[in-house]
Amino acid sequence: MTDRISRVCARLADAGIDALLVSNLVNVRWLTGFSGSNGWVVLAPDGVALVTDGRYGVQAERQLADAGVQADVLVGLSGGEVMELIGRRCANYARIGFESAHVTVASYQQYVEAMPGVALVPVIGVVESERRTKDPVEIDRIERACAIADRALADVVPLLGTGLTEAQVRNLLDQRMREFGADGPSYDTIVATGPVHAALPHHAPTHTLLEPGHTVIIDVGALVDGYHSDMTRSFVVGEPGARQLEMYELVLASQLAGLAAVRPGASTIDVDRACRRVISDAGVGDWFSHGTGHGVGLLIHEDPFLNRVTPGILQVGDVVTVEPGVYHEGFGGIRVEDLVVVTSDGCRVLTSSPKDSPCPQSPPTT
Repeated sequence: MTDRISRVCARLADAGIDALLVSNLVNVRWLTGFSGSNGWVVLAPDGVALVTDGRYGVQAERQLADAGVQADVLVGLSGGEVMELIGRRCANYARIGFESAHVTVASYQQYVEAMPGVALVPVIGVVESERRTKDPVEIDRIERACAIADRALADVVPLLGTGLTEAQVRNLLDQRMREFGADGPSYDTIVATGPVHAALPHHAPTHTLLEPGHTVIIDVGALVDGYHSDMTRSFVVGEPGARQLEMYELVLASQLAGLAAVRPGASTIDVDRACRRVISDAGVGDWFSHGTGHGVGLLIHEDPFLNRVTPGILQVGDVVTVEPGVYHEGFGGIRVEDLVVVTSDGCRVLTSSPKDSPCPQSPPTT
């Protein structure tokens, strides 16, 4: 992690600041390994300090040591003492950057009072720009999370036609992921069934039964050491109808076109266009109501974003989803999503659950 700190420090001069006050806890964790719920990093070329409260002093010392980060750990026994320690550390610098996208007006006023005479400079994305591409350790954690979600889905899919509700399927997936080593689900697991619920891309599971003839969208990911995975597979309970098979094959073709478009130097808009063109050419472009994908790491949604309007260029080490879908009330919905890492010659798919058919496996016989 010392390399991460060096890379961010190299950006400070371009941002017009002498030091950076990092308050976003995701950025704090990425820089130092500290995972507590209250902490700030004062980052400068001449030294690093982590400021936290009395609950986390020992934890901070241990986690920074485990991460190989050399930093002063400063512990305040109250909110006032914590802010005083931040102000004292920042008083050594003339211009302090603060993460304006993550700071409330109230917090900014506290900074002003704690740092009289110091120029507070709003900055955006100084840490995120370096955090975006993943190193081998991060990719390994994401890959482990993918494997856990794959294994949980394989356990639960054969049960889809056995009288379970959306919520029961969700609960089983979450339970299996914990049993297989996840810290928990990566996000609120989505199980959406039927002509109404499956037409909602982010439907929250209810006590609705998965019934024969329903399309079912399952969006599931695991959390491992702070890192997320993300995957969607879609199914039909019972024998698929002709329209369901047609739409499934269309979405799968769209998703494969998107995967083929992912490579370093590719435009994020072009990847979205590759997926969207397949669905639009089939006459149901208005059924694809969201972007094609997003970055995944310490957050489930982070840069880069793959959609029609957000410009960006993919680079080696980006971990992104490719997840086209179609949704229409009365029909339901279908989405197919993989998580991939951008490599020097394209991408490597990290999720491995089968996607060649919407037909669930049969439940095991006894």
